[in-house]
Amino acid sequence: MNESKIIKPRKLSGFMELFPNKQFVFDKMIEKIKNVYIKHSFLPLDTPVLELSEILLAKSGGDIDKEVYRFNKGDTDICMRYDLTVPLARFVAMNSEQLHYPFKRFQVGKVYRGERAQKGRFREFVQCDADIIGNEELSLVADAECLKMVEEVFEELNLNIVNQVSNRNILFGFIEGLGYANQSKEILSILDKINKIGKENACFELEKLNINKNDIAKLIEIITKKGKFLDILNEIENLSNNDTYKLGLSQMREVYSYLKAMGINEDKIELNLGIIRGQDYYTGTVFEAVIPDHRDFGTVCGGGRYDNLATYFTEKKFPGVGLSIGFTRLFDLLDSNNMLSEIKPNNIDLQIIPLGDTLDECLRLQSYFSKHLICEVAYENRSFKSKMKDANKQQIPYVIIVGENEVQTKIYTLKNMIKSEQYSLTKEDCLSKIIDKN
Repeated sequence: MNESKIIKPRKLSGFMELFPNKQFVFDKMIEKIKNVYIKHSFLPLDTPVLELSEILLAKSGGDIDKEVYRFNKGDTDICMRYDLTVPLARFVAMNSEQLHYPFKRFQVGKVYRGERAQKGRFREFVQCDADIIGNEELSLVADAECLKMVEEVFEELNLNIVNQVSNRNILFGFIEGLGYANQSKEILSILDKINKIGKENACFELEKLNINKNDIAKLIEIITKKGKFLDILNEIENLSNNDTYKLGLSQMREVYSYLKAMGINEDKIELNLGIIRGQDYYTGTVFEAVIPDHRDFGTVCGGGRYDNLATYFTEKKFPGVGLSIGFTRLFDLLDSNNMLSEIKPNNIDLQIIPLGDTLDECLRLQSYFSKHLICEVAYENRSFKSKMKDANKQQIPYVIIVGENEVQTKIYTLKNMIKSEQYSLTKEDCLSKIIDKN
């Protein structure tokens, strides 16, 4: 006789799986982020999780190629998306003639990276992206709008952040002005890691590039400058006569003027020339948001300006600016540090408990109340006492008890489980009492 083998239930590492009560909080927070994007007239986009490998890997390289989930189905070479930007580029290139510019889209979706799973790093995670795409040109107002949205998103999430902003043209121009234009990428790559490797190691790495020691000191000095926008801009105004450098300063002043007009909270933003963001496609404004009281969290939102979104898919120029929140990582950090809003066992507003043979009446009441709030009937074949005990354990705020007398009189017993108060009311008055929370 064959005995079936019980398979031990388990999941892949690096994939978040939440209990329903925490998933409810997760979804509520996502909804708040979406609402900020929608308020700024961004439109939703949902691109496929699977893309042709030729498309998805067109702009990658390096570690991304090693991390991508890739497989063949028949003769088709397929990848799972590792971010939401390349699918956006493909979408814009395919539909460029049908879009209205600037094209403002947001996308909230899961992406996949086959990197080593560890604390704070997931193989499947939700990204919340918003991008503004122009046709041939894009006003710097778009940069300011993205920065303003970062402020509003984290206000909605009740998280105190500081958004650190810079402009890559400032550093590109400064490096060019020192005479190292051909080594700008290598220099920026080292400077971008200075907080991880330290100043001493950064200097050592720059020396290996044959950078003059006096110039190394100048580079270290400029990327450590941060503070109020105008204070820093005025301080570095005459550090270089390079045209690219001057362009970066001008762009930052213009973005700042728009931020002021938008009513940005100056306590939530600072100019930090150490913000570089290593990706080569950033060409102007760059930014990273941090939680000042939890700098160990690292960056909780980042983004910036890029000159050409879809260069691998079309010869047309589509400049853009965008932001991205790695939400799964952020949620995990908040959860691990007990920083989530109150987590209830469920989202139920009202439970109706039958007392005796009154289930039909309870279901009719559920039909009435469910039009206005989240309501359920405790229809299990258990004792009244155990049902009341369970409702209390689940932190259900209101319970209606329906016995034979209630069926006859249509006057129901409503119990406020939080205040331990009890009322005899019509169903309409029960609803008013629950909604008003008196």
